[in-house]
Amino acid sequence: MVNVKVFRLGYADFFSPVPEKMVNYYTNTMGYRITEEKDGITYLSNGVDHHNIVITPSIQKGIRSYGYQLDGQLSLEEVQEQLHSIGIDSRLIIDGKPGISRFVELNDPAGNIVELFTEMGQPVVGFGTSGILPLKLGHIAFYAKNFVETIEFYRDVLGFTFTDKIGEEFCNFLTCNYEHHVLNIVASNETRLHHIAYQLRDAGHQYASSDILARQGLSVLWGPSRHTAGHNIATYHHDADGNVVELYTEMDVYIPELDIFEPRPWHQKLPLKPRKWEGLSSWGTEFEVDLAKI
Repeated sequence: MVNVKVFRLGYADFFSPVPEKMVNYYTNTMGYRITEEKDGITYLSNGVDHHNIVITPSIQKGIRSYGYQLDGQLSLEEVQEQLHSIGIDSRLIIDGKPGISRFVELNDPAGNIVELFTEMGQPVVGFGTSGILPLKLGHIAFYAKNFVETIEFYRDVLGFTFTDKIGEEFCNFLTCNYEHHVLNIVASNETRLHHIAYQLRDAGHQYASSDILARQGLSVLWGPSRHTAGHNIATYHHDADGNVVELYTEMDVYIPELDIFEPRPWHQKLPLKPRKWEGLSSWGTEFEVDLAKI
């Protein structure tokens, strides 16, 4: 039995062919602060962590790796032993990233690089004073080859819990904490980022974020709308590299002991348990952009 347990998404590390534009987007539009620049790589935070976003110069664009924090019940050496016992190769990296002295690196069945750490430095840079200023990095959605095996990996190896799905074999939502989802895995014949999502405070913050995007010439692609799975109100836009970014608020809270979502006024069924949904919008809104095809 594997006892490895992730409890939060810590950071996303982006490849970028125009890193200065991505850094400008995260500092001026999103309101993140630079904590460190090393070997051409920029580390940014919007709270207490050393970094939540990393921008790595490259000829390609997309995700280089995802960082997940473990609950600390096992040492990284013990994590490696458990992974090895079920045939999963991993590498213990020492001083591989500023702010994280040690982490275990491995590949999920879809081919993503996953970095597992127990501790991150907390310089407490605090929130910025201008820009959107999201509360935190909330979740990642990615297209995955080996769709079923990838879901099983996150559920059975890293301790994620299934919460919802849209369609029978389109996408699955999984969580490693109280939020409706920390991962959204979309079936595909390729692996790449679908979108990255940031949590906002409330509806007023949501409206203000769209005004900021408009002032900076960034169009809202889709939304606002209330989703079915998760019931969060969401908008989507492109960052400087064309990655899709979701800004959301009011996401369902999961109660694992009861396997239900905390009662909310917009739930049509009470108690609401994990289920299959047929569509993405609770409001029946139709949009010009189909996120499933982005």
